[in-house]
Amino acid sequence: MEDKKGWKEIPIGGVIEKSGNALNYKTGGWRTFRPVINSDKCIGCMLCYLYCPDSSILLKKDDKFKFKAYEVDLDHCKGCGICASVCPVKAIEMKRETEFKDDKSSGHN
Repeated sequence: MEDKKGWKEIPIGGVIEKSGNALNYKTGGWRTFRPVINSDKCIGCMLCYLYCPDSSILLKKDDKFKFKAYEVDLDHCKGCGICASVCPVKAIEMKRETEFKDDKSSGHN
């Protein structure tokens, strides 16, 4: 019979051994819901950007030099919905990922 490692010898899962490498891991693949931003409703409060735990809300300056949410980094967005829940004007809607099938486009509407 093969010798198996004991619990003290098994490495701990979920450990980040080297900082600054989050971009190397695309974690959006397990998302069930996708945030879709209605840029016409967005008022540029940046709450979605501030609250996003994955830094997946990308910003852009509009023609008046105000920041607005304009896209979702779908490679890293896990679909938690925090962005939609903190949006004061409900400019972000969470939609089922199955609505997009093989669509690799941004979370911009």
